[in-house]
Amino acid sequence: MSKTLRRIKTHRKAKTTINGFYDNDSHCLLIHYSCESFYDIKDGKTPRITSIAVRYLNTAQTKSFSIHKVAELKQIPIDQIDGSYDLLEKEMLKDFYKFVEEHKDYKWIHWNMRDINYGFEALKYRATILGAKTYDIKDENKFDLARLLIDKYGKGYSSHPRLPSILEMNKISSKHWLNGDEEAKAFDNKEYVKLHQSTLAKVDVMENILKLTAEEDLKTKSKLRDIYGLNPQGIFELAKDHWLYSLILVVLSTILGILITNWINGSS
Repeated sequence: MSKTLRRIKTHRKAKTTINGFYDNDSHCLLIHYSCESFYDIKDGKTPRITSIAVRYLNTAQTKSFSIHKVAELKQIPIDQIDGSYDLLEKEMLKDFYKFVEEHKDYKWIHWNMRDINYGFEALKYRATILGAKTYDIKDENKFDLARLLIDKYGKGYSSHPRLPSILEMNKISSKHWLNGDEEAKAFDNKEYVKLHQSTLAKVDVMENILKLTAEEDLKTKSKLRDIYGLNPQGIFELAKDHWLYSLILVVLSTILGILITNWINGSS
């Protein structure tokens, strides 16, 4: 299989997957979470989970889980949360996994939640060491939006870090947004509400990106050649995907046919 054909197949698969979310949007969820910094932990422990946000794609209703909400229910003052971290995190993760059990067959759309450092495995591991029951989400039901965008548009579709860059290009509001360093600082400063607002903001912008992508309105740095290549096979596939290029190809083919016919007739 040629490099061009592989690139086009990858592009088409990503496009089909993204469009498929909206064909069955009542069973699709977007998820993001915030945690303690995994770079500054000195005792070798995995970072604590501080908040999780899950949004229904069809209604935009968001279910949230956070240690400060659990603390409020247990009447623990916010400035004393650090003295009950294990208890609060365990209760939060128990609530989250009850939700997972009820939605384990849904499609879970995420951003780079792929490993034990940051991902579904990290959530499961934290719940396990704290003694909370977990429920598995099948790998085939996990969809990394970050990778889908690379598959659809090519690696150069956005500058690094890609998520803030794509937001800027598309003028998507990032109110309450915190980057990784800012989230770590917020945790150290016990600004749990601020952390939770950042988590909610991220599922919101993820939904915006997903919708723009499905509607073919997402602005990226990708050129058509990055997706289709410049060889005849790529041009043919481009014409199949875009009616305007298909029309241009038909017109050019017609003109070429007329020129060839005139040349033959003139030579005979």
